[in-house]
Amino acid sequence: MKLERATLESDADTLLIVENDTLLLAQLRRAMEARGFAVLTASTESDAIDLAREFAPRYALVDLRLEPGNGLAVVTALHLLHPECRAVILSGYGNIPTAVSAVKAGAIDYLPKPADPDEIADALRAPVGGAAKPPEHSPSPNAVRRQHILNVFAECDHNVSVTARRLGMHRRTLQRLLAREIDSHTTDEIETTIPRLR
Repeated sequence: MKLERATLESDADTLLIVENDTLLLAQLRRAMEARGFAVLTASTESDAIDLAREFAPRYALVDLRLEPGNGLAVVTALHLLHPECRAVILSGYGNIPTAVSAVKAGAIDYLPKPADPDEIADALRAPVGGAAKPPEHSPSPNAVRRQHILNVFAECDHNVSVTARRLGMHRRTLQRLLAREIDSHTTDEIETTIPRLR
């Protein structure tokens, strides 16, 4: 741990990623390490704040909805502990009031899921007072809808009935959509992302 601390303290591009979806957290970690960041990860509000106290991250990528906790509380704590830390909120539930709250809490940007890793890196490294360049490829409405359904499905502990009620759609329609999603992935990806539907 001491070696890791020394490495992180000497690295100017230390990034704290806070995401409660462990699969997405692992993907983000790999993607951001490939873009030159030294990455710390946390999956809860309290773990993120503890890491922020122990290390002084230069950047933070924080999911808005944490279980338990709240991403805005993490950004507020980061802003108080390390005012120079540049935080970006990542959320599958993008709306204007939440984006305004994120900026008031100290975030420099607000990105909807699914966000491209290059877009995230650009937002984090945007000049102070400047804006990140707009994304080259915005996600299609179908991709955003699909990601939203998968986010809600994960939040409902992969329970099809609860997810269907929460989304206001028929259960069988949701099952067909999820089955199409499973068919579009390889067998290895299926086992790690979506448990078998029963």
